[in-house]
Amino acid sequence: MSATAGARKRGKPASGAGAGAGAGKRRRKADSAGDRGKSKGGGKMNEEISSDSESESLAPRKPEEEEEELEETAQEKKLRLAKLYLEQLRQQEEEKAEARAFEEDQVAGRLKEDVVSGGRVTQHLSAQIQAPASADIRVLRGHQLSITCLVITPDDSAIFSAAKDCTIIKWSMESGRKLHVIPRAKKGAEGKPPGHSSHVLCMAISSDGKYLASGDRSKLILIWEAQSCQHLYTFTGHRDAVSGLAFRRGTHQLYSTSHDRSVKVWNVAENSYVETLFGHQDAVAALDALSRDCCVTAGGRDGTVRVWKIPEESQLVFYGHQGSIDCIHLINEEHMVSGADDGSVALWGLSKKRPLALQREAHGLRGEPGLEQPFWISSVAALLNTDLVATGSHSSCVRLWQCGEGFRQLDLLCDIPLVGFINSLKFSSSGDFLVAGVGQEHRLGRWWRIKEARNSVCIIPLRRVPVPPAAGS
Repeated sequence: MSATAGARKRGKPASGAGAGAGAGKRRRKADSAGDRGKSKGGGKMNEEISSDSESESLAPRKPEEEEEELEETAQEKKLRLAKLYLEQLRQQEEEKAEARAFEEDQVAGRLKEDVVSGGRVTQHLSAQIQAPASADIRVLRGHQLSITCLVITPDDSAIFSAAKDCTIIKWSMESGRKLHVIPRAKKGAEGKPPGHSSHVLCMAISSDGKYLASGDRSKLILIWEAQSCQHLYTFTGHRDAVSGLAFRRGTHQLYSTSHDRSVKVWNVAENSYVETLFGHQDAVAALDALSRDCCVTAGGRDGTVRVWKIPEESQLVFYGHQGSIDCIHLINEEHMVSGADDGSVALWGLSKKRPLALQREAHGLRGEPGLEQPFWISSVAALLNTDLVATGSHSSCVRLWQCGEGFRQLDLLCDIPLVGFINSLKFSSSGDFLVAGVGQEHRLGRWWRIKEARNSVCIIPLRRVPVPPAAGS
């Protein structure tokens, strides 16, 4: 066998060139295998290199990194300023929303217009009021017995009046016609039809004109839908005649008081009782409230005026009248006026326990010489957030008063002739008229009877005359 043939059998190249080619192939395979090994371990190797040579690679990139840090600081500053600007915008929008809500609210809008701070009067309307003529007074007759109380709807479109004949009448302000009559309910008829079976002593209407509340000598409070005069609820709980009612403005929270000496709080919208407060030592005669979560009461024979702070369940006690305090009305959130059967009218500030001003014998004296007695003050009213106050008695007139600076003086403006007991007085929201409830008898009793008086609702127009400008203005 030749050497060439033996070489083929063993698979070896027969010549040197062939051997060189085979070696080259093996080297290429080895090189490619080595490349695959490098590529497999390349990630690990690159990672180790970058870590080992970090100090070498940082040196040339240091200025770029500083520039990046400077750019990030500027962005943070921009972000901070943007957040601050957005916060300012949010606060401004909240303030605008609060301002809009403030203007839309009926009471808050009036307060914003009339009061600067602390209940200070900014509208001095009393100087503009002209005494009305007797012929201008409109008389609405429909009740058989003495008018005891009345309220005016917030839009001044209607009047509700109630009387000792146990009826409630809704009157049109424009035409003077009866819009609805809630008749007397027979005792034991269980509200068919619903109504009062005893003297109605007080009424109140919510500031949105939705609910009307009425209280009577039978210890009941009836809740009505003011628009349709439909009966909704009956509140029971007082142990004696209900003598005062008032809604907190802007809400459906109702305050009531009674001859049982208590003050109760109700939620009319939810048809629920809230709480009872005690403090008076005699039958409470009247109650009033505005926007704050508090109410004021006239304590009758206990000789006190009280301010009830509902959340704190506390009270402030004021002394000043010598007789029974029968009526009270808030002028603004900080001041009020009250009247008593000793003939006095008092102006109060919530920060002082004594009257700021006390007008004795406000309606004069009656009786034989040497036996004179002052005319009882049976009703008071105030035009909200102004210096105008009205008082009623049985002295054949309604009197308009001007509150002096700081409510420290009460000056008589004019007399409006009206014969009978002025048992209720209410100013319209616009201040364009005053409504008086007139009766032959006092609303709380039958001590006198004035036969020539008419049981009626009297609408008194209040004309304003422009005040001449001061000299040099």
